[in-house]
Order: sequence, then C-alpha cells, then structure tokens
Amino acid sequence: MIEDKMRPIHPGEILREDFMVPLKMKPAAFATVLDLPLPVLSDVLNEKRSISAEIAAHIVRHFGGHVDFWLRLQKSYDDKTASLKPGQPGPARPAASS
Repeated sequence: MIEDKMRPIHPGEILREDFMVPLKMKPAAFATVLDLPLPVLSDVLNEKRSISAEIAAHIVRHFGGHVDFWLRLQKSYDDKTASLKPGQPGPARPAASS
C-alpha cells in the first residue's frame, strides 16, 4: 500500500485560497455572495467547521460544480485527520500569504 504523505487539506482552505482570495473578496462580502451567515462561512474558511450538504449547495449555486465534490473533500479531510495518531503532529502547513 502506498502511504499518502500529503497533509490533509480542509475544504475551507480550498474555498479561501482558490475562490475568495483570487476574487479579492473579504469574508463578509464572500458570505453575502454565497448567501451564508458570516459566522458560518468564517468557521469554514478558518477550518473550524465542516462543509455540510447545505453549505456545499450554497457554494455550488454560485460557482457551479457538484455538491458531492465538496462533500468528498470533507470526507477525505475527515478520514485523513482521523487516521493521525494522538499526539502525532500533522504534516507541516505552508505559511499563509498576506
């Protein structure tokens, strides 16, 4: 079996880095566009909340794609983080760009 050395990537990171940042949007404006409450979106963007089917539907309504894409990303993240041993640090994260 091939060991996956890639760090777990939360869907919120993808939403933030691949959608919000390129659009040069602040979280409040992004929440308005997605028709999500700011606290909910902020938690997702800060990787403190999972992507639910409802949140995924809001993303898909605005950007297109499929709800299953976002739900599979979340499941993959959950599976990878659950497999980390207690006390074992996760793979290093790149520094956030300003």
